[in-house]
Amino acid sequence: MPEPSTAIASPVPRRSSVSIIRASVLKFVGLLTGVFLLAGYLVLYLAHDLDRNEETESAFYTQKAVRALEKSIAATVKDYAFWGDAYKHLHTRIDTDWAYVRQNVGPTLYADFGFRGIFVVDAADHTAYSVVDGQLSSVDASTWLKHGLPDLLTQARAGAEAETPTTLFANIGGRPALVGAAAITPGTDPTVTPDDGPPSVLIFVDILGDDRLGTLGKDYGVDELRIATAAELNGPSVFVLGENGVAGSLHWNPPKPGERLLGLGLPLIGIAALLVCLMAWAILRRTTASARALDASYQSLQTSQSALAISEARFRDVVEASSDWIWEIDHAGRFTYLSERFESVTGLTRPEWLGAPMDQLLCTELGTVTQWLSIPNRRPDISVQCRYVDTQGQERITRLSARAMADQGFRGTATDVTEEVESRRRIEFLSQHDSLTGLPNRTRLREFLDGKLKTQPTAERPLVMLSLDLDRFKSVNDLLGHAAGDAVLNEISGRLANRVRHGDLVARIGGDEFVLILTDLKGQDEVEMLCQRLIESIESPIRIGEQEVFVGASIGIAMAPTDATEATELLRYADIALYEAKSGGRNTWRFYAGDMNSKIVERRRLESDLRFAIKHGELRLHFQPRFRIADGKMVGAEALVRWQHPERGLIPPDTFIPIAEETGLILALSNWVMETAFQYASSWPDQLFVSVNLSPSEFKRGSLVERVQRAVQQSRIEPGRVELEITENVMLDDAPGALEIMRTLKRLGIRIAMDDFGTGYSSLSYLRTFPFDGLKIDRSFLSRLTATEDDRPVIEAIVGLGHALSLTVTAEGIETPEHLELLRSVLCDEGQGYFLSRPLDMEGFSALIRVTETTGET
Repeated sequence: MPEPSTAIASPVPRRSSVSIIRASVLKFVGLLTGVFLLAGYLVLYLAHDLDRNEETESAFYTQKAVRALEKSIAATVKDYAFWGDAYKHLHTRIDTDWAYVRQNVGPTLYADFGFRGIFVVDAADHTAYSVVDGQLSSVDASTWLKHGLPDLLTQARAGAEAETPTTLFANIGGRPALVGAAAITPGTDPTVTPDDGPPSVLIFVDILGDDRLGTLGKDYGVDELRIATAAELNGPSVFVLGENGVAGSLHWNPPKPGERLLGLGLPLIGIAALLVCLMAWAILRRTTASARALDASYQSLQTSQSALAISEARFRDVVEASSDWIWEIDHAGRFTYLSERFESVTGLTRPEWLGAPMDQLLCTELGTVTQWLSIPNRRPDISVQCRYVDTQGQERITRLSARAMADQGFRGTATDVTEEVESRRRIEFLSQHDSLTGLPNRTRLREFLDGKLKTQPTAERPLVMLSLDLDRFKSVNDLLGHAAGDAVLNEISGRLANRVRHGDLVARIGGDEFVLILTDLKGQDEVEMLCQRLIESIESPIRIGEQEVFVGASIGIAMAPTDATEATELLRYADIALYEAKSGGRNTWRFYAGDMNSKIVERRRLESDLRFAIKHGELRLHFQPRFRIADGKMVGAEALVRWQHPERGLIPPDTFIPIAEETGLILALSNWVMETAFQYASSWPDQLFVSVNLSPSEFKRGSLVERVQRAVQQSRIEPGRVELEITENVMLDDAPGALEIMRTLKRLGIRIAMDDFGTGYSSLSYLRTFPFDGLKIDRSFLSRLTATEDDRPVIEAIVGLGHALSLTVTAEGIETPEHLELLRSVLCDEGQGYFLSRPLDMEGFSALIRVTETTGET
């Protein structure tokens, strides 16, 4: 019987432990390499995204800067075009003397606004008047604007009825230019009747240069805004001017935060990758040595399995290190898997949500997540924004991406984008709201107002607009700084917002100017009651640090449809009423009335005439002599300015001096008075001095010391024969600055006197601190003596105080012999008034000097 054969199984070939370890390490290194490459890519992407965001933001602010420039030229050309005087002198007929010589529409527009070209195109589209670079010219507007002129004229005339100007960008001589145009209309001037023909068009041309653009860019945070060169046109950061870039393009240098990120991030990633490679090399070397020693045993297999488990764990760690969390759901929409990152991102616990419906956690604006996932032919690379509530009760926003699985389920990633969405919302909010107070800005105000006007308010239920401007706010900025001013504005904003109803609007449209749009106010009484409450609320003290600040408010009121039905007109009428409120003493309110506009027109004409009068010799000086009371000798005279208007006759100073102070003409007026008075007084006898009044505003601007010194030097009068009269308002506004100026004037030899002493807040500290040579008792004390003797002790006290401080005391308003005898009895030094002499013109005063020198008497 044959022996059974024995079959021996051949051993199954097995990979060596060394090769397994090397393969595992190499895979691990490859995985880490992929991670570092991904990290590098993310850094590059983030850098590019940062640079792109900066580019977008700077382009946004560049556009805002250009729009602001367009609004500025549109507002300027509107002010000059919609004006009755302009209609009479530039449309009805071309009055070059009014426009150019009197500088109503002439060189000042080049000097003050930088307009290189000014043109008036008549009804036949011929250039009737032009000023180029501040000089009267015969250049035709079509020479400058070429093909764009016909469209510009058409658009300007189309806006005549609504008083709407138009603008366009043009290429003038190879340089971009901003052109503003408006039809010349009488505006609201009741004295001008328009004709039936097409209106003439007023055109302003502003040629943009790199210096102007650079300054504009700085105002809006855009670096090196300039005209783009040919090499820059095809690159980024280019803003096209005009249609298809007909006027050229602008270029700027946006910030590059991405470059700084790359300079820091890539080297760090490279160093980390190098360290990982060194570690992998060291691990490979050690594990290879161990594997060779244990390769023949079963334990080596266990070791390789353990290494594989460690590698898988590392892979899971890399996945969990991602900023996204990974999810899976089954066909019923329930979570079957959530990565550990889910808990750190959302704050929720994984066990609680595994098995829960996905729609219970996440929702979209258009429906549930499962509805979105079931959309037929949905592209897998499209994501959707979802919302959920975290453990703190805050709503969060995540971007969800998903791909279908074979079992009809889905898996994908979720990325938290809450901060990104909030940033976008913040940008949208700031475009329509004031960045300091958070109130709506002018843009939002216009949208709100247009919407309310479309509802067609009635006289029984009008739409009320309040234009509110703070009083005494400038002194807060000047004395406490802009930080305190900002705090005041925020406090006032809150008070205003608390005083209006839901559905009304409070907007900040300027530095300290607010506009309120109100509904459901049924009559004038309710409006006045609200204005009273607003002013009382604003006048309440505001605490800034350790100080209490007090401001007031003036309010102008316009209502639709009673006053106007258009937003532009309503805003303008409310501003006119506000001006009347400020003129009426501030801390009050005024309703718009038709005659207010006439007053504005009249004041504007008076301002224009005053500017012309200063430059063309319509002003006159009268001199009121001042006498020594003890012996009646004339010691000097006070220079008083008079305006002899060619049409209106003699205009009193109390009418045109406030206009000069408000418009800045006070400096030119004061220069003329000083130069004329000093020149005339230089020919008087040496014992006579001349006295000139100064406005408080001259201490704040205009280089007062240099102006006085120049007038003295030009006239060659002795400084000791010059006296400057100032009021105590100078010390109240800025005592340290006024003291320094007065000391400098004293070093020049100029005399200084306090005018109108006793009528305001005059104090002994002023007389002791400030270098006065004399004081003048206000005429009101003498004028009341006929009715009461109560002011006699006051006059005696003022004279005694002046003598105690070695000051010359002068009394104003001496109109009777009794006044003179009283002043002589109390030892007053000097006096002036109608009883002694009326103000005299130059010829009359010269005659008085000759008589005095001949007889030795007054």
